[in-house]
Amino acid sequence: MKKKYFGTDGIRGTVNIGNINGEKFFKFGLAAGTYFKNLKKRKQVAIIAKDTRLSGYSLEPALVSGLTSAGMHVFTLGPIPTNGLAMLTKKMKANMGIMITASHNPHYDNGLKLFGPDGAKLSDKIEKKIESLIDSKTISHLSDPKTLGRVKRLEDGNDTYLKIIRKNFPKDFTLKGLKIVIDCANGAGYKSAPKILTDLGAKVFMVGIKPNGLNINYKCGSTYPEVIKKFVKKYKADIGIALDGDADRVIMCDENSRIINGDQIIAMIAKRWKRKKILKGGVVGTHMSNYGLEKFFLNEKIKFIRAKVGDRYVKEVMKKYNFNLGGEQSGHIILGNFATTGDGLLVALESLFALSKGQSASTIFKVYKSVPQKLLNIKVKNKNIINLSKCKNAIKLANSLIKNKGRLLVRPSGTEPKIRIMCESFSNTLIDKCINIVKKTIN
Repeated sequence: MKKKYFGTDGIRGTVNIGNINGEKFFKFGLAAGTYFKNLKKRKQVAIIAKDTRLSGYSLEPALVSGLTSAGMHVFTLGPIPTNGLAMLTKKMKANMGIMITASHNPHYDNGLKLFGPDGAKLSDKIEKKIESLIDSKTISHLSDPKTLGRVKRLEDGNDTYLKIIRKNFPKDFTLKGLKIVIDCANGAGYKSAPKILTDLGAKVFMVGIKPNGLNINYKCGSTYPEVIKKFVKKYKADIGIALDGDADRVIMCDENSRIINGDQIIAMIAKRWKRKKILKGGVVGTHMSNYGLEKFFLNEKIKFIRAKVGDRYVKEVMKKYNFNLGGEQSGHIILGNFATTGDGLLVALESLFALSKGQSASTIFKVYKSVPQKLLNIKVKNKNIINLSKCKNAIKLANSLIKNKGRLLVRPSGTEPKIRIMCESFSNTLIDKCINIVKKTIN
């Protein structure tokens, strides 16, 4: 059965339209609180964090109200990276963690990402159970006045998060002598990312660290890497790092201002971990992972498995096969030894750890040659348009043309009202032809 509220990565949409409003967030909180409360854990605790969107100020109180009405005690953290919330949920032995964010989306969107007591995102099965509670009669879930939850603000969430990730590296790890550009997308990582890079001794040039509630992801961050390219060149930096709004993605650029995407970062880490004998099993990518990456792993004799798009699905496959590395081209990368979900800052530090050994970024990331890839995002009113016969026939025709010469993928976005058409081939002419065949049936 198709989910009603949850998409690829939680619940997401435009604020005060559809499901992203105070009334619904109360119901989300009440339903999630009721589900976890019914598991009869001794502690009834939920932890809430958020990114820097203006709408967070109106949505968070509604969510808190729903949770406390279900009898859950709530700790609020304020702006903190998504994986910081996941780590603290596990550390504090809470029932659940909730991140109020729309990730890389513009400021007018918002949403929720839910985590269980293990710090991992909830499964489809659990999300469906929570959905059934959302649509049931509210009154039956309300707590007795004597057992209502309490709310407390935790001011040291970012510091605790940084202490946790710092423990994953040797005590003598230093970034002294490195010049780093960091773009925090005016999002959740605007405090933690510059702090840890500075504390480790790097000379840091900061971008996107002045959130005003409306500028999150606006012409900055991982979806706009032109910013770090420009500043790496301007300051003659060794590397540029760009996070997204909730800091669970990372895109980089080398000292020559060449963009380094998630696939390239994964390849570097996999090669390094294999050499150090800490790579476990293989690597999980997605249907969007470049074919060149797949060929690289084949040559390196590293097992490679594709999962559905979404770091939650990547993590599920990693867990199934006991792999400790996986991720997406978009920069969601899961370091399974250290994290349960994507963490842009943690992945950046892992890359910088290799860089601190004296190699240039262009050298360490020169791992494989990407197959030319083009991605077209088409905004639509109804994502089911790709199930119509005319669209299916167009996809079939395009696939027949590119067979044995490349790869075509057409899918609805799990987070936005868009159809994504991705095509790979060493022939740009063939790429454009295949994309246009499908595009005509969607526009």
